Amino acid sequence: MPLHHSIDSALAERIGPTGAASGDFAELLARSADALTWLRARQADGGLPLLAYPRKHDDLTELRDTAARLSADATDIVILGTGGSSLGGQTLAQLAGYGVSGIDALRAPPRMYFLDNLDPTTFAMLLDKLPLPTTRFVAISKSGGTGETLMQTAAALAAVKAAGLAVRIPDLFLGITEPAIGGKRNGLRVLFDEHRVPMLEHDPGVGGRYSVLTNVGLLPAAIIGLDIDAIRGGATAALAPVLAARPPAEVAPAIGAALSIALAGSKPITVMMAYADRLERFTKWYLQLWAESLGKDGKGTTPIAALGPVDQHSQLQLYIAGPRDKLFTIVTAGGGGRGPRIAPDLARLAGEADFAGKTIGDFVAAQGRATAETLAKNGCPVRTIHIERLDEASLGELLMHFMLETIIAARLLGVDPFDQPAVEEGKVLAKRYLAGG
Repeated sequence: MPLHHSIDSALAERIGPTGAASGDFAELLARSADALTWLRARQADGGLPLLAYPRKHDDLTELRDTAARLSADATDIVILGTGGSSLGGQTLAQLAGYGVSGIDALRAPPRMYFLDNLDPTTFAMLLDKLPLPTTRFVAISKSGGTGETLMQTAAALAAVKAAGLAVRIPDLFLGITEPAIGGKRNGLRVLFDEHRVPMLEHDPGVGGRYSVLTNVGLLPAAIIGLDIDAIRGGATAALAPVLAARPPAEVAPAIGAALSIALAGSKPITVMMAYADRLERFTKWYLQLWAESLGKDGKGTTPIAALGPVDQHSQLQLYIAGPRDKLFTIVTAGGGGRGPRIAPDLARLAGEADFAGKTIGDFVAAQGRATAETLAKNGCPVRTIHIERLDEASLGELLMHFMLETIIAARLLGVDPFDQPAVEEGKVLAKRYLAGG
């Protein structure tokens, strides 16, 4: 079932002058036709490899086989990588319970860890506690020169050697990085070639934050038991209206991009609030995608991640009664009738007779609807996205939707959605300071 996308409560006609003016929105939506034409041209000439992945199948057998090999006799699998090399995999793995509070520890083995932040205490403790003979390490870096990933990989190799397992390094490690190009140094590839560690090739034409549909995101998904065919199938559904040359008014990513840019001047903050535990990492993935792609030349809007219902209690007061400087996206998943059902006697005892016979899913659905309506009634522009069934296909569609929306928004702003010069400057400085002590 496709995503249901509505911007009605973000328009001035519905919520007043704090919403998007119809003229501004219509002008930007019309302009998005050029971006859609550009996307179709890049899909046709192969100039944007990302667009080929939704309908690509010839690499999936290798991914499943690699996942099976890594999982065989493994108790723990550690994914080393940061930013785009990790967040896509985390987003997909969360569908199977990874990172869900109270559930993660109860999942069937192998246990999975995404070490996406570099912290000396955390990493030292993990290496000390892991059963190294039955642990597998997957290091992911597009360039092969990401300092955090190289540090972690070198430390893991040293720990395995110290445990007397040097001969098993080719079985315990796997790398994903781009092929050697034009003599450019790739530290991860050099490190793993020296230790005869097998490698999968990171597509050099797909940047990290757009790599969720490649082996970067799908290998962890396959390890954790997800249907990787269905993930790409969902992405195909999001891309289909673009390739079919549908008018912008019938292309949800174009509508979302036009809305965001129409409000960017008065709403410099965009809040992504998802009402499902299994979409928490999706909101973090979206943060990097939007911020790193659009934040250039003094342009862009600042993304904030929120999770419902819990963040109603910590943030909603500000959102409703604070500055009118935010555009809200509320993502809900079909939960009605799901989860534990409340016994009438306990509902009465708690003083909430209306809870009787209702499920937790009913309550969460009511909260998501109430939040969106309350924001709109208070003059806060809100768009809603509803997923009736949160599964591999719908998550793949959601991810592709926002990659397309981000690219279209960048084209409307006149910035390059695929580079990150400010980030690269910080990486160079960090390595310089490290070298200087």
